[in-house]
Amino acid sequence: MNDSAISRVPPLSAATQLLAAAGLPTNDLTEPHCQHFFYLGPATAPTGLVGLEIYGDVALLRSLVVAPAERSAGAGSTLVRHAEEQARANGVRRLYLLTTTAEAFFSRRGYQTASREDAPVAIRTTREFAGICPASSAFMSKPL
Repeated sequence: MNDSAISRVPPLSAATQLLAAAGLPTNDLTEPHCQHFFYLGPATAPTGLVGLEIYGDVALLRSLVVAPAERSAGAGSTLVRHAEEQARANGVRRLYLLTTTAEAFFSRRGYQTASREDAPVAIRTTREFAGICPASSAFMSKPL
């Protein structure tokens, strides 16, 4: 799977449907900080999605989801790699994320578990960090 198949900002209804099917948050997708979303597949039925919330030189990698039929085919890795490249292009030096199910996936891609107390203020004040994701979520980071 290559990055040329990735498009920017999926239609809201398609993104919402894919995220909701995976049990991921959808209630903040129309907010200004959700401008950096990328998807694989047709706009009407994306097969994968990832988002970035950029805050200066740090960003929150969020909402990574791949349709069940497309898993284990490299779509998740392609989306994460693309998001990392976009983050770098926007001056981000470190990515953060929260996950309840994909800690091993992200560990294999260079992310390390971090202490929530060490999160930068910009990340701590995101809706994802402050309340949408449960306190039991793994908090991870990766320098770019």
